[in-house]
Amino acid sequence: MRKCLHVRLVLPLFCCSLAACNFAPNYQQPQLPIADRFDTTETANPAAAHLASEVDWQTFFADPQLKLLIEAALEHNRDLAASIARIEQARAFYRIQNAARLPQVNANAGATRTRAPLGSIDPEFDNTDISVQFNQYNVQAAVTSFELDFWGRVRNTSEAARRRYLATVDAQHAFRLSLIGNVASNYYAIRSGEEGIELAQQTLDSRRYALEVAKMRLDAGVTSMVDYDQAAILVTQAQTQLAELQRTTAQQRHLLEVLIGGPLSGSLPPAPPIADAAQFRELDAGLPSALLIDRPDIQQAEQQLRAANADIGAARADFFPRIALTGSFGYVSPELGDLFVPAKQAWSFGALVGMPIFDAGQRQAQLSQARARRDELVADYQRTVQNAFREVSDALVARQRYKEQIAAQEQAVQAQRQLAETAELRYENGISIYLEVVDARRNQFAAEQQLIQLRATALQNGVSLYVALGGGPDEPRNVTQSTSHAEGVHPSN
Repeated sequence: MRKCLHVRLVLPLFCCSLAACNFAPNYQQPQLPIADRFDTTETANPAAAHLASEVDWQTFFADPQLKLLIEAALEHNRDLAASIARIEQARAFYRIQNAARLPQVNANAGATRTRAPLGSIDPEFDNTDISVQFNQYNVQAAVTSFELDFWGRVRNTSEAARRRYLATVDAQHAFRLSLIGNVASNYYAIRSGEEGIELAQQTLDSRRYALEVAKMRLDAGVTSMVDYDQAAILVTQAQTQLAELQRTTAQQRHLLEVLIGGPLSGSLPPAPPIADAAQFRELDAGLPSALLIDRPDIQQAEQQLRAANADIGAARADFFPRIALTGSFGYVSPELGDLFVPAKQAWSFGALVGMPIFDAGQRQAQLSQARARRDELVADYQRTVQNAFREVSDALVARQRYKEQIAAQEQAVQAQRQLAETAELRYENGISIYLEVVDARRNQFAAEQQLIQLRATALQNGVSLYVALGGGPDEPRNVTQSTSHAEGVHPSN
């Protein structure tokens, strides 16, 4: 009796120890091929700079018109809606895989009435027309097949599905952040195009007036045909630039409509000029190690790598026997009235053991495939980290250099304006030819357009830095949002 008691105690403990087996390799974060700090000589103001992870996009951007566009994109963008649907698919697949860790219990009930010739039961009555008729009623609950997960195969399959589900969540966050960046970058391109169009139109109007003056001077015999032709060239150049800016700006608007999910209806708040220095918050880059937490694409790559680790565990477990349990319990009776009585109980239970003997190397190939997939994802993870480090470093360097370029270009524009005015005076006083005026005006227009482009590019780089640092939280923190302009502004159907 004591020996049987020992067996009853040891057997459950042994089963529990087997259930704890897990052949998945322990996850170790791959070596990070990046420096400890970002290589930049920029001197930021610690009091004014904020970590990107602490600044939501509503706080980061100061332009009210841009905020409404981003809100519309987050609500109506089709690609973002598709990424959310992919999350639901991955979550459902994870629930399917995880359900295999518990027994599946099915209940069924049935009733049959059977009529058979008596001769089919007893050959002595073969020549008679006598038949028998009987009923059968049954109800039962059954476990068709429940695998005892001694080797962790089911557990690792479920874990791989869970990690891939989490990867789709991170992918959606990455796309959401990318969408915010694309809307803002496209918006600044449109704003620079609009200011460029305004400048080109003003330039064209002034050059048309100059052409009329040149025509009158030509008719009066004061100037030559050469001066008139050069004034006409300036007009055509301005017309060409204006048409080019109108084309590219219209195309940018079309792209923006796709990003925000359709054309906007309602009025938009006025936008500040791109020369405004307070377009968004100043950011502190922090340490590169923070990117591992803040960048959703890095989190996605790590989740994929963890899923591959679990796949290795499942592939290893396939080399060991699979043990499945089956069982049922119910009642069977020819009479419905006495179906649920103890004498009519019917039950069964059993176990099935499957052991791999020969599969022509299939399981070994599956394990090799899982390991190779893990090695591929290690390289992908390291490459993602490297790209994140490079994107932040590039944006930090560009932020400083664009400041220097803009300051230099502003001086160049001022110098070109003075030079153009001097050339006009020299021509009017007969000191120089009109070609000098043409060159000065052309260079002034080019310098002013370049300054607009530099300011827009600097703004786009600021957005790129925010995205490269992983952005901020999805919901605003201590932000008072103005909704006075938001009413009635949404993509029209």
